[in-house]
Amino acid sequence: MTDVSLRTAHLFTISIDVDPVVVDLGETPYGRRRIATVRGGKFEGEELRGTVDPAPGGDWLLLRRDGILQLDVRLTLRTHDDALVYMTYWGMRHGPPWVIDRLNKGEKVDPSEYYFRTTPRFETSSEKYRFLNRIVSVATGRRESNGPVYDVFQVL
Repeated sequence: MTDVSLRTAHLFTISIDVDPVVVDLGETPYGRRRIATVRGGKFEGEELRGTVDPAPGGDWLLLRRDGILQLDVRLTLRTHDDALVYMTYWGMRHGPPWVIDRLNKGEKVDPSEYYFRTTPRFETSSEKYRFLNRIVSVATGRRESNGPVYDVFQVL
């Protein structure tokens, strides 16, 4: 039998600075919708590193009625050699109510206490980083005081 197990390789770790002021649309038919502006950030991995451009970039958050925080994020990454990469991801964060309350208060919480996963996608015109256009990736996240931090993995 052929081994079809999922294998990954670390692509980079990204820290995103999010503006604490958000647009709060209130309760919509799908849950509580908020929009946060990205102020910047940085990413670093073996093959690529650089910064996250400030706006335009943002996080369209939906706190669903079942307590799951659904993320829809769009960013522009600027590599150390000045290539631009569009990064978008969808994901979700959830956990026991007392853990989420601590996160919402800005407390440091061990990421093993909650679920925080995303599915990043990339788009670039750069020859050097064109491989990003052809990969599937997944990420594990954690919430820090100034925004999320993700370890992004390429699915091999």
